[in-house]
Amino acid sequence: MPMELLLVPIEKPESNNVILGQSHFIKTVEDLHEALVTAVPGIKFGLAFSEASGKRMVRKSGTDEGLIALAVRNALALGCGHVFVIMLGEGFFPINVLHAVKACPEVVRLFAATANPIQAIVAEEGDQRGVLGVLDGFKPLGVEDDEGTAWRRDLLRRFGYKL
Repeated sequence: MPMELLLVPIEKPESNNVILGQSHFIKTVEDLHEALVTAVPGIKFGLAFSEASGKRMVRKSGTDEGLIALAVRNALALGCGHVFVIMLGEGFFPINVLHAVKACPEVVRLFAATANPIQAIVAEEGDQRGVLGVLDGFKPLGVEDDEGTAWRRDLLRRFGYKL
């Protein structure tokens, strides 16, 4: 059978962020849950992880039922083993949890952490599927000028990310 390439859009509200990654073990769900709630107390999120062997279930967890359901829908649409989807609630940002997610021993890689429209590039061959990469956001329209630099620096300071 020839390999087929697919574009799988990730469903999400425009104002929410998603983290898409690859892991290797069933305990990913519990460890990522603990990492997220420890990194940001009160965080709202949904998490889904697709097993690649055994029962091959989509395992789920989170602190918000709607976000859990959304993460599960996206994991099922991707249909890729060992892939996890974290849907962050509005007002919660990847920058606040990425270190904790990457420090999780089961995490192999992150494909994206974004609020942009996103599509996963998925390869399928027979009964196997895997994420090759993502299309995240849109193409650049130019290079920032001095005004753009000042705007970026001001924004980071208003958000408290820079002094």
